[in-house]
Amino acid sequence: MASSSPNPISKSKSNESSSPNNNLAQAPTTKAKTPSHYRSHLSDFERSDRPAFVLTFTEVKLLGIAGVGFFLDAYDLFIINPVATMLQYRLYGGGPLPANLEGFVKAGANIGSVIGQFAFGYAADALGRKAVYGKELMLIIFATIMTLTTPTGSLSPNACLIYLGIFRILLGVGVGGDYPMSASITSDRANLRKRGTMLAYIFSNQGWGSFVGSLATIVVLACYKNVMEAGKTSRVDGVWRIIIGLSLIPAFGTLYQRLTLPESTRFIASQKINQHHEAGGSGEFAMDDIEELKKAQREEDVRMGNVPKATATDEGRRRSTEEKEPVSETTSESDEKKGDVLIKEEPNTPSASTSDDEAEEDAEALEPEKLVEKKAHFKEFITYFSEWRHAKLLIGTCMCWFLLDIAFYGINLNQNVVLEQMGFAGKEGTPWERLFKVSTGNIIVTALGFVPGYYATILTIEILGRKWIQIQGFLLAALFLAILAARFNELGTVSFIVCFAFLQFFFNFGANATTYCYPAEVFPTRFRASAHGISAASGKAGAIISALAFNTLSKSIGTPAILWIFFGCCIAGAGFTLLLPEVKGRDPDVILAEEIKAARAERAAREAAERKS
Repeated sequence: MASSSPNPISKSKSNESSSPNNNLAQAPTTKAKTPSHYRSHLSDFERSDRPAFVLTFTEVKLLGIAGVGFFLDAYDLFIINPVATMLQYRLYGGGPLPANLEGFVKAGANIGSVIGQFAFGYAADALGRKAVYGKELMLIIFATIMTLTTPTGSLSPNACLIYLGIFRILLGVGVGGDYPMSASITSDRANLRKRGTMLAYIFSNQGWGSFVGSLATIVVLACYKNVMEAGKTSRVDGVWRIIIGLSLIPAFGTLYQRLTLPESTRFIASQKINQHHEAGGSGEFAMDDIEELKKAQREEDVRMGNVPKATATDEGRRRSTEEKEPVSETTSESDEKKGDVLIKEEPNTPSASTSDDEAEEDAEALEPEKLVEKKAHFKEFITYFSEWRHAKLLIGTCMCWFLLDIAFYGINLNQNVVLEQMGFAGKEGTPWERLFKVSTGNIIVTALGFVPGYYATILTIEILGRKWIQIQGFLLAALFLAILAARFNELGTVSFIVCFAFLQFFFNFGANATTYCYPAEVFPTRFRASAHGISAASGKAGAIISALAFNTLSKSIGTPAILWIFFGCCIAGAGFTLLLPEVKGRDPDVILAEEIKAARAERAAREAAERKS
């Protein structure tokens, strides 16, 4: 037991408080913390010879669990175009789908996403990640199964599209819910040195989802070639059901892991700090809040395999003895109290180097279910974002994502225009040849721009930073949009493909990746999922507007004029990025703890002034 024998930690702490030489020696440390007091003081043992993009086995496992949602998001989003074409042959004899119903089917998932992003984001903060995570995947599985049951043989063609559209909205709710959930789950557990890389890895699953969706369409169509070219075009009904049904494999494969994932230590620590603040915790414990966050980060680093257990324990003890700064002038008695608190948090026993199972038992002992029972979370959220310094961050993340998705989804949800320019419109030949040509065009677009762009972000995000990548991505996407808009009818096929590939590359080595990362990194754990959900919903709102308006506007003002609108959106997005700070190595929970400490000090000074008066 730590209390049964004298502990050098408490002695050291007491000596520090009583020795003026020690106080003088610590002064430069305080001074050197200029912007770094906005960071977690874990840099000494976070540094590693391994690059940030080299993951541990535990991180790869987390990547598999959290990345499935984005894989399914892109898979569903990009297969709906060939599926809609197949339904033309199954329901309307090769004729076009009714314009209003086609828009409803294609936009249904995005409409549902807005609902899911708001709802699951708020629930994750108010109820806890563990209580919610996995439910969104269950919703995706249910909606996908119901989509497969569309009764094309018994309902009228229009009724079939309505049936399909309704369950695509439900599917969208689940897909939308995955945005704030997976971002929060990952950010809560990630090592600060690797946080952006982990988030970029997860988001890159969109590229693979799109690629696999196109590949699956080509493979299944190839299997049905003889049947369809023999005149049995109605057999295309089986093609689109198989393509959609394949998405159930990764969904079922990760459902159990999501439902059993424990609450993160960092989330529990953030709840405890919030309760201290609400209870009016004294200045004596202000610095202990920050130490609690550091301890939570150390425990997560051990779990994720980034730090050896002994290293994390030694670092925790050293930080506790050497860098714990007094919040206010206190007596040696209060210093001893703080030393006692530290001994309880960092026991000098073998239990400090527990196994993963024991760490999970410790987390359960904190009763996370009780910690996250917050009935006033909405009020706290409004209070926090009523301050301009916090509100401008939310405005920045929302507007950047909104403006990006107007341009990004405006192009990618209407690829028929792009494929026509590339020579893959699929307007000639048998039904099978048309479908196969469109699918081939889709996989070319994905392979050229999507996947390379995502991996450029993964390799450089911890070197260049999020802000630089986002601004250059917006500006270079604007450049290639301007080229396409100015020379839309003059570019040859090869020139158009090259220009469009660069456009897609800088979307993904740019704002399409960083707009996802920013809300997960800039907001504290307490409000992270809610703020991420609002930011993501803003993006989907832009996608819906663009998807519904593109066809109408292209007929009235022409495609080049729409591309100029997208150009303006990218320039504006670069401007709104200036509202955001660089978040590389930045710990928003430490910033919140510092703000709470400052608020306590201000309140204490105000109360002291009132007593004097």
